Amino acid sequence: MERNSAAGIIAAQNGDRQARDELLESNSGLVWSVARRFFGRGVDSDDLYQLGCVGLLKAVDGYDPGFGTQFSTYAVPKIAGEIRRFLRDDGSVKVSRAMKERAGAIRKAERELEQRLGRAPTVSELSDELGIPAEDIAAALAAAESPVSLSAEADAGRPAVADTAGGGGWSEDGVVERIALRDALRALPERERLVIELRYFRGLTQDAAARVLRVSQVQISRLERRAIEKLRTAMQ
Repeated sequence: MERNSAAGIIAAQNGDRQARDELLESNSGLVWSVARRFFGRGVDSDDLYQLGCVGLLKAVDGYDPGFGTQFSTYAVPKIAGEIRRFLRDDGSVKVSRAMKERAGAIRKAERELEQRLGRAPTVSELSDELGIPAEDIAAALAAAESPVSLSAEADAGRPAVADTAGGGGWSEDGVVERIALRDALRALPERERLVIELRYFRGLTQDAAARVLRVSQVQISRLERRAIEKLRTAMQ
């Protein structure tokens, strides 16, 4: 399958794990090129690469071939945004007020369009509505994006992390449970949190996650099991 082809991206979005793994592998150089921009900030280069891979997978999930832009153009701000968010949370990078304001305007337009269309708008539709290039919209949302959605499902047949950790669906106290799980995820060691991110929110197999984190599949299995047990304990 051709590198970054629309067919490959759509297949990955529809749950084709092989297509997802191939996109990750074929864009490894792109991730490294973005990660290098953040060298020298007190974070190991491999850690920056791993964070960039998470951003790349978010780009795969969010890319619309109707953007009129190349996938790599859309992916770069997503990759950089994931790294910036980590550095920002670590106190190294701050998001400008202008960027936050732009992201707020985009979110407002997104809600308005959703009401008019009866569905979530694509980035290309937001671009037309606001007169802002699609890649600028992606950059603003990536920079201001909140931590990973706690109720997202990685793929068909895989429960959300929220359900896995809590042992069932949300009750009437779901909001409280979401806050507790968010805090529990943040409390995990970085490597364990990345495993949960890659496995449950980005739909990677253990083998693919192992390649991203440069460890064995057995280590991924252990890290995943350890993280899930910590989340279950925190949610009790």
